[in-house]
Amino acid sequence: MPRLARLFLFALMLSLAAAPGARAGEIKRVTVEGELIDTWCYVTEIMYARGSAHFQCAVWCAVGGIPVSIRADDGTLYVVLRVEDDSRNVSNPAMIRIQSHRVTVDGDLIERDGVKYLLVTQVADDQGIVDLTHVKYGIQPWGM
Repeated sequence: MPRLARLFLFALMLSLAAAPGARAGEIKRVTVEGELIDTWCYVTEIMYARGSAHFQCAVWCAVGGIPVSIRADDGTLYVVLRVEDDSRNVSNPAMIRIQSHRVTVDGDLIERDGVKYLLVTQVADDQGIVDLTHVKYGIQPWGM
């Protein structure tokens, strides 16, 4: 696993184990609509590209163990910790196949220390890849 990926996962684990008084809130059932994104590149702003312009990198990061997130239509970021019945690993093959797709998912939301985590129980709708290409939007199609 690349060094940056290990550092990201370490930081994520630290945030989960942070402050003794910080407990996970109550679990809520939610439906989230948005784009599956590469959490590392999105959060660190290494690459601003989304959609098809960032598809291959998003796949590589997911395969490398970087958690996938859903960027909801309102800009809220949900870190996906589990998909359906697979609790073995973060790089779930189902999520890798639909990287950069616009989806609607049902799941359990857990909020802790300002971070929203999602345990996806069902991908209810998959509208396919979001069409944000370098050709149409340049190298950094941000703020659209």
